Amino acid sequence: MSLTIAQPRTAAAPAPLDLGSVAPIRTRRTPIQPARTTLPTSPVVAPQRNRSLPEGTEARGFALYVGIDEAAAAAAGTTLAAVVEQLKALTAQLVPTAETYAAVAVAAEDSGGRDVDVVRLALQDRSAVAARKQAEKTEPEETGVVIDISRKRVTLDGEAAPLTYKEFELLQFLVLREGRTVDRSAIIDGLWSDDEDETPNERTIDVHVRRLRSKLGAFEEIVRTVRGVGYRFDRHADVAVRYASTPSPDLF
Repeated sequence: MSLTIAQPRTAAAPAPLDLGSVAPIRTRRTPIQPARTTLPTSPVVAPQRNRSLPEGTEARGFALYVGIDEAAAAAAGTTLAAVVEQLKALTAQLVPTAETYAAVAVAAEDSGGRDVDVVRLALQDRSAVAARKQAEKTEPEETGVVIDISRKRVTLDGEAAPLTYKEFELLQFLVLREGRTVDRSAIIDGLWSDDEDETPNERTIDVHVRRLRSKLGAFEEIVRTVRGVGYRFDRHADVAVRYASTPSPDLF
């Protein structure tokens, strides 16, 4: 008996692929679209009463102060006009019926402070103006002559002049008749009543005027002598008069 060993069959190799019959795969390039700038949207909220509004009033709009100068806008790659248009477009998107108005704040070159504060002052924002007035509340030092009728005092270069009550009355009498020559008899009738113990004569008025002038120092010329008639108050550039509610008792 003979033993026969069967040889393993080898699988036939596949026929080579004819690459010439296959079309090459081409990659399709999709053009890149520029990104669209979308304006931000705000969620719809229920209207609420603004607690800062006085009763009986309503909000009719608002002012948005933006502190950007032309150089800052250019550095950011835009312009002030472009920023304004974007803000207007956003407003129209949120409230299509809203009307807008843009005002440019103009200030002196190299104005100090924050841009937004400069803008608020330039556009006369009430709170900004009030804050500035509060900061400038301290009065500057006054120069020249200040005749304060309401407070009954005279200051010379910021210092109180040591006038007596009668000397101030004499000066006030002339100031209230500014530009008019007042004779001595009119001064006596206006400043001294008949029931006073000592009624001065016209020569005594000259003495009162000399004393008044001596206390006015370098500003004595505001009381001028009109020879043969009387005296007149002349205002100069360095003279300020602060009247009471009624400037003069005998102006028509």
